[in-house]
Amino acid sequence: MRITVVGLGYVGLSLAILLSEKEEVRGLDVDERKVSLLKKGISPIKDSLIENWMEHRDGLSFLPTLDPEEAYEGTEMVILAAPTDYDPRKNYFDTSKLEKAIELGLRMTEGRKVPFIIKSTVPFGYTASLKEKYGRNLFLFSPEFLRESHALADNLHPSRIIVGGDLSDPFLKESAVRFANLLRDQADQGTPVLFMGSGEAESVKLFANTYLALRVAFFNELDTFAEVRGLRAGDVIRGVSLDPRIGDFYNNPSFGYGGYCLPKDTKQLRASFENVPETLISALVESNRLRKDFIAERALERAGFFGTSHELGENGVPGKDVVVGVYRLTMKSGSDNFRSSSIQGVMKRIKAKGAKVIVFEPILKEDSFFGSEVVRDFDRFVHESDVILANRVDEKIRPCMDKVYTRDLFGRD
Repeated sequence: MRITVVGLGYVGLSLAILLSEKEEVRGLDVDERKVSLLKKGISPIKDSLIENWMEHRDGLSFLPTLDPEEAYEGTEMVILAAPTDYDPRKNYFDTSKLEKAIELGLRMTEGRKVPFIIKSTVPFGYTASLKEKYGRNLFLFSPEFLRESHALADNLHPSRIIVGGDLSDPFLKESAVRFANLLRDQADQGTPVLFMGSGEAESVKLFANTYLALRVAFFNELDTFAEVRGLRAGDVIRGVSLDPRIGDFYNNPSFGYGGYCLPKDTKQLRASFENVPETLISALVESNRLRKDFIAERALERAGFFGTSHELGENGVPGKDVVVGVYRLTMKSGSDNFRSSSIQGVMKRIKAKGAKVIVFEPILKEDSFFGSEVVRDFDRFVHESDVILANRVDEKIRPCMDKVYTRDLFGRD
């Protein structure tokens, strides 16, 4: 079967590589650099398994391309993995890139009946609305549950496979089964497969990510309580997590939840609750905001900053500027993603108070990040910082813990 995958981010690329072991896959993207790297066998995203498979790509039938004609020639199935960011002004996912991809795909497959499987995260009701908008019942939604830097591994070992759509339509039902079988053939034996309506499948994605965000926020609030009350947060967390109903996972405090999915999915779910009674989802979004406020205040206190743009020296004479160093913008150790990372929200709060912020982030090529200097010399970065913010502790920063403010309770042990 020939399959077209549109969007070669971590979702689309991992699927393209997975399916290209047995099927002929064409991957379409608008990013020239990304496609060029892929043609050379270099992964544009940090994922050790994808990098390994790309090095041994001779067994893969995968063609990355910028050319829609080449991507759609003879295709029998289209998988859409275009990005959908949350637009806070509209209180809704920005699906414009996905819609452009759909419209292009419909033009390129004119006169043929080809199923479109949406892997992009979308608002509740979106998939069903496409039938009315385009007058064609071709769309299925299959939520992804991939972890950053582990996308291919999670496709090989999924917790479940879900495909949703109007399964009363024989074409869509057959397409849903065929797509699920493509995934199951590459996955662990016994992986649960669920078929349901598109609205139910969309809801599974939003509620699953919101529960994970809820767990992060819960342990962050536990940590806030412990720090203010002078308790050892790690002892409390270990004692709580040994209850098998709670479990010892997703419980290491951080500066807040962030990344590709959790912030936008929680906000989208909150918006989807319009005219539906709720308090928990709204409280979760507010909890994450308050956590960043708390972290920023604590960091400024550690730096000797108390509501003025300078420390006061002896006799009230202004001293040097307070400098807060931010060690890594990424969400976690070993990551190359800092989109919507929680530490950026903390940075904004610190700068709004008037303190100076410098950044150490090796993967940044620019000399500044949102108006803050990027310092490439690590020793200089440590020397100039009054306090260093580290959402996660690694070996490089460990020798400097006397200056570090972190809530990474288990990474710093």
